[in-house]
Amino acid sequence: MEFLDYATIKFIWWALIGVLWLGFALTVGFDLGVAMLVRYVGKTDAERRVAINAVAPHWDGNQVWLILAAGAIFAVWPNVYATAFSGMYLAMMILLFALILRPPAFDYRSKLPNKKWRNAWDWVLVISGFVPSLIFGVAVGNLLLGLPFQFDDYMRSSWEGGFLDLLHPFALLTGLLSIAMFLMHGATYLMVRSDVDVYSRARKVASLAAIVVIALFAIGGVWTAFGIEGMRVTGGLEAGGVANPTLKTVEVAVGAWLDNYSKYPLMIIAPVMGLLGAFGAALLAKAGKPVLAFWNSCISVAGIILTAGFSMFPFIMPSSLNPNHSFTAWDSTGSELTITVSLFAAVVFVPIILGYTSWCYNKMWGPQTVQSIKKNDHSLY
Repeated sequence: MEFLDYATIKFIWWALIGVLWLGFALTVGFDLGVAMLVRYVGKTDAERRVAINAVAPHWDGNQVWLILAAGAIFAVWPNVYATAFSGMYLAMMILLFALILRPPAFDYRSKLPNKKWRNAWDWVLVISGFVPSLIFGVAVGNLLLGLPFQFDDYMRSSWEGGFLDLLHPFALLTGLLSIAMFLMHGATYLMVRSDVDVYSRARKVASLAAIVVIALFAIGGVWTAFGIEGMRVTGGLEAGGVANPTLKTVEVAVGAWLDNYSKYPLMIIAPVMGLLGAFGAALLAKAGKPVLAFWNSCISVAGIILTAGFSMFPFIMPSSLNPNHSFTAWDSTGSELTITVSLFAAVVFVPIILGYTSWCYNKMWGPQTVQSIKKNDHSLY
């Protein structure tokens, strides 16, 4: 790809992987939110089935974004993939087991009319929504704190610390923010896809969760600015250089994660989106404007995700053990040939995925009601 140099392709992949994670948060986000809300918004079996079937046509397709994002990291940032997945192995396994619980919960819940059977699967859905939401948020918090890895002279990574070390108070705050964010997103989505009692309960959750998102996001911003150490590259890093994260020098300083907002002032739009989107979602949910509330929720979710990415750039996975060994967008990629071929594949397949996803939503849109559940009792979840 002669018209794009190595550095440009690296940057495109940083942006594209960010887009994949955005796609995940915007789609799987409301799936997880609805799962957490099943037992609250549905007081009867039929009402719970309304909530479940609101996401039923799309929840498995939405997971494509997670698979794509993880696969892209494997292909483009192989050392990041290897270090993160091995170092946070227990957290990853808990996440995967929680996600694995979702398919049987959806598929088996309504197979038997037994009340205890269905209640048990409802709790499985709640857990399978809560645990991933918490872990994803805690993971982002730990990225901002830095992870305890470093490399030896042979470029072998080592990790110091265990699962409990990931539960830093700041990381728990970002975990709670993630839960509130997905609750807001799931509740506004339910407002669009339901009516009567389920709609009314979802509306209350949407307003409350959006207010909690604003509060936690603001606290997290202040904590990031004044309470935790960020990182900035001071030398030795070449955008088009080799994939060796040990060659640069990094300075650690409180407030360093805010440097990019003075270098690139337009980045400030991300935290503004996060706050104003949640504020709009709260007001519009209370006003009974479900579609507008949902789109404002989308803006908030996108803004919060972008804020994390913009704040850290060019860092991808900072090291608290040896900051000079942190992974960045410039020194963590595979070979130029690998990421170029991968980019061709992404250019072809990502639009296809967007196309068929949009088609599926268009064909299977519309509200779920208690009446429609009873009418199609044996064909719906």
